[in-house]
Amino acid sequence: MAEAQGPSGWQRRLVLTLLLAPALLWLLSLIVLPHVDLAFLSFRERIAPHQYRPSLDQYRTFFVEPLYWQVFVRTALLSGVATALTLGIAFPIAWVITKVAQGRASALLFVVCLIPFWVSETVRALGWLILLRESGVLPALLVRLGITAVPVELLYHDATILVGLVYTSLLFMVVPLVSSLESLENSLIEAAYDLGASGFSILRSIVIPHAAPGITAGCIVVFMLTLGNYLTPTLLGGKNSQWFTELIYTQFIVRFNWEQGAAFGFLLLALSTAMVALGLRLSGQRFVDVMRRS
Repeated sequence: MAEAQGPSGWQRRLVLTLLLAPALLWLLSLIVLPHVDLAFLSFRERIAPHQYRPSLDQYRTFFVEPLYWQVFVRTALLSGVATALTLGIAFPIAWVITKVAQGRASALLFVVCLIPFWVSETVRALGWLILLRESGVLPALLVRLGITAVPVELLYHDATILVGLVYTSLLFMVVPLVSSLESLENSLIEAAYDLGASGFSILRSIVIPHAAPGITAGCIVVFMLTLGNYLTPTLLGGKNSQWFTELIYTQFIVRFNWEQGAAFGFLLLALSTAMVALGLRLSGQRFVDVMRRS
């Protein structure tokens, strides 16, 4: 009897192409083509209705106008601070979930971190408004405790924006950290203690190097999310939030200056790409390995 033969090479390639086609079509239609169109928009200038010419004026305006690049720098700095704060809060949480809690307790803690993300970002931001506004819960509690004489306005400050950004990004840091720390053998830590290593030495020499892919993945995702966030800085920071995405929104929606808005969008994209490259270089990680942890 003749042996059954498997599918040929071209058949396997055809099946793989058909399986990948929806994802490739999605990437092409919703990511690649819009970015290409925005690139063309950012390098042209409107000289008359429906008449355009190639120009770099949109990018020149960014560097000439102090407001634009100052807001750009402010957004980058606050996004970096928010990322560092999120890492500082998420790392102990991930450590407790993976190394301290056991069984159902570990799963319950992870679900507690997940619960706030079952509602939309708008609802979560409005929740902070209810808590922090002058007539809100927290100012009233401070008066009742005698800490302040009158209710104080806790909204519309940089610290408030950072609180909202950390809150909305926490899960995206916890998940890759949990994934990294789960594979760290407890016996390795116990052996280090037996050999006389201190807790700080174990953290520096064993835990952090092992969790480096998760740390890098979490920082990249959180930084990009906070950098491109519009809703949280606008609601919690008010009119003085001065977030770069608000300038992009103004150019597109308010002024109908799509060319300038596209240029601002690409400048934000360039910043996020540069920070991702810098993070990978400093951590010595490969992009593929980092994305597996995210």
